[in-house]
Amino acid sequence: MDVELSALPFALRTYGPDGNWSFEDGVLTGWAGPRQDRFVPPTEEGLDPASDAPRLLGAPPEGDFQLSARVTVGFAGAFDAGVLYVHVGERAWAKLCLEYSPDVPTVCTVVTRGHSDDANSFAVDGSSVWLRVSRTGRAFAFHASRDGVRWTFVRLFTLGTEKETDAALVGFMAQAPMGEGCVVTYDHIEYRPSWPKDLRDGS
Repeated sequence: MDVELSALPFALRTYGPDGNWSFEDGVLTGWAGPRQDRFVPPTEEGLDPASDAPRLLGAPPEGDFQLSARVTVGFAGAFDAGVLYVHVGERAWAKLCLEYSPDVPTVCTVVTRGHSDDANSFAVDGSSVWLRVSRTGRAFAFHASRDGVRWTFVRLFTLGTEKETDAALVGFMAQAPMGEGCVVTYDHIEYRPSWPKDLRDGS
């Protein structure tokens, strides 16, 4: 299923389990079902083929961009999360999450290159936070914000060559690894064809 968001210059397509995605009055809503997640444990050899989560992704125009949104999660179980997601390959992808980790809302990141890593950034009061993913060349950056104005630098990383990165898919994901499911909403969705002027000055 394709979904058109007025704020984005590219169409989005569904991947993985059914997320019941909908877009109305500027709000994107998705739902993760029981024990749906996307993670390749570094302590194990492989990924369970059944391990997946609802994703809504598209291919942005080549070149620099920023994709941001306010993410609100209906937390119900440990590690429930709303996610901005970057996909370069089946074992090359990354997540910027507002996650119940395991019982405190926290900005978390996962970068997968064969296997996943896992890192917590900072705790959040309440169930909402602004998240932003940016790209320039072969590099991606993650930022988060409590108010949508001042941004905290979270992570800078690569997932492949510049050619592979130019073909990346970006978008949204919902997960509920341990629980019975959760609803995630995204609003204030914004796209800019630029890279942040400075990763660490709050802009």
